[in-house]
Amino acid sequence: MPLDPEAKVMLEAMSAAPKVDLFSVPHTVIREAFGQMPGGPPAAPIEMASVESRDIDGPAGKVPVRIYRPLGGAERKPGIVFFHGGGFVLCSLDTHDATCRQLARGADAVVVSVDYRLAPEAKFPAAPEDCYSATQWTALQAKTLGIDPARIAIAGDSAGGNLAAVVALMSRDRGGHLPIHQLLIYPVTDYAFETPSYIENGEGYFLSRDMMRWFWHHYLETDADGADPLASPLRAQSLAGLPAATVITAQYDPLRDEGRAYAERLAAAGVPTQYTNYDGVFHGFFGMTDQLPRARQAVDDACAALRKAFGG
Repeated sequence: MPLDPEAKVMLEAMSAAPKVDLFSVPHTVIREAFGQMPGGPPAAPIEMASVESRDIDGPAGKVPVRIYRPLGGAERKPGIVFFHGGGFVLCSLDTHDATCRQLARGADAVVVSVDYRLAPEAKFPAAPEDCYSATQWTALQAKTLGIDPARIAIAGDSAGGNLAAVVALMSRDRGGHLPIHQLLIYPVTDYAFETPSYIENGEGYFLSRDMMRWFWHHYLETDADGADPLASPLRAQSLAGLPAATVITAQYDPLRDEGRAYAERLAAAGVPTQYTNYDGVFHGFFGMTDQLPRARQAVDDACAALRKAFGG
């Protein structure tokens, strides 16, 4: 299927910037430029009952989190621990504010968004350790957060999808609180660059092969770390016993095939898994609901899957 007309317009706008050799400029410059790209936050954010910032104890100091409580009802709600994307190097609580609000409202859940340590200042495994710690904190503090501890999901997009998958593995293997669902939005699942989707979509569709090489370069201490299942969950020996999963990919995304492969391995391991590949769109589309009808559909589908997982 060709690019959706709206997606084509968005892609052209994002491609208008001059080409830059990522390895020739400081990562801090890329962070600043990335925050100025088209498709920013909506003019009128979705109203929440409250939005609260906290610093929680992490494995190497404080980890900032932002807690979104949706409108309606004083009863204890499900919880979603959310990890933002950005290749382990970019993005923040602010870049994914709109997505967290949409998930909070659409799933009628309290969202805890995690500002984990970024690379290269903090390399692997700093990010997964922060995210695991924040997930366990959410379960332990569920009562004070107004969350039902039996109904906690984890979610993330791109690198955040990687972290959600990895936190599920860590929770299983360390005997921690195991979430009941994992929402993986075009997740990074393997330190590899030669899948058919990398070959088909490695250039010209926003996220490129060179960008992914740059992200991994900053994230890993050595190439050998890429074989660690906490970096490449697709390489985990077993995916049995993990939470049920919703996996989302995009047609014009280098990461499409590794996301699909992870969904297939989950299903083969007996994990209830819902996999959807959205045609006509590219990596990052999930956060573009103001511009792309397909993004609005994907968010609605994700929220429906979460409500079902929560028993709604």
